[in-house]
Amino acid sequence: MITSGCLCSNFSAPPGKEAKLTKKTLTVALAQRAPHPIDRPLDAFARDVAATVEAHPNIQLLVYPELHLNGTEHLPEPERADALEAAAVTLDSDYIRTLGAIAAEHGIWLCPGSLGERGPAGEFFNTQLLFDGTGALRSRYRKMFPWRPYEPHQPGTEFITQGLDGTAIAGLSICYDAWFPEHTRQLAWDGADLILNIVKTTTPDREQELVLARANAIVNQNVMASVNCAPPVGRGRSIVVNAEGFVIAEAGIGEETLVFEFDPAHVAAVRERGTMFSNRMWSQFQEGDAVIPMPLYDGRIDPKSWTPRSR
Repeated sequence: MITSGCLCSNFSAPPGKEAKLTKKTLTVALAQRAPHPIDRPLDAFARDVAATVEAHPNIQLLVYPELHLNGTEHLPEPERADALEAAAVTLDSDYIRTLGAIAAEHGIWLCPGSLGERGPAGEFFNTQLLFDGTGALRSRYRKMFPWRPYEPHQPGTEFITQGLDGTAIAGLSICYDAWFPEHTRQLAWDGADLILNIVKTTTPDREQELVLARANAIVNQNVMASVNCAPPVGRGRSIVVNAEGFVIAEAGIGEETLVFEFDPAHVAAVRERGTMFSNRMWSQFQEGDAVIPMPLYDGRIDPKSWTPRSR
């Protein structure tokens, strides 16, 4: 269970950009886009960020899909796995610094999706990145549940949450992670009230993932923001679900930008009064309740430590 700190800082926000990061709510944009080809420079990505911010000037956090910068669909299928690994970068590379500069140019939090990361011992991870408005790489999350046997990446082992300027605590999640309820539950327990689930679903099961987004939101009482890639590669249908499981935004199939206002006070209220004024799962246990063994995890639920961590 890891709450990440600053990994690197190289840029300063342009004058006047700091103000948009001081609201009590958070304006979030999910960029449902076709993948950016892995062998292309970042210029086109930078232009898309600029155009999106221009179209939605109140954006504070902009999120792209899984492996958005590692599109391999234009390559022959037998070459794709090798291309992914060959393009992997370390977190201190010029490529990462360029992404930070894009975030700093607009003074926004930026999740450019995920990309191949070369770890310190040569590992190969599918890593979600989150930059702040100064261009600092604040968090990196290595996908814990690669879609086996098709994905070549090694699994990560750390749960990552990140505070966003005192407004929200975001939990980082990649695609298939959402199929494992333990993952979102752990992020919620670590204090996340907003889950950024970046997705690259090219298979027919996006319909099931929409159900999972609502289910994860309901049983953890947090907001699920799931952004998928667009055709011709992905199935689209990005979705935002509030802390009671109601869909507050859903995209169609093609490229579009979902913009929503995240209000942490609403999440806190739902947990306090209960979902639909009924269910308060995080207040389930009373003093003196017995420990519940969890043989599957060689662990247990201890009533003394059930409640999520506070800010």
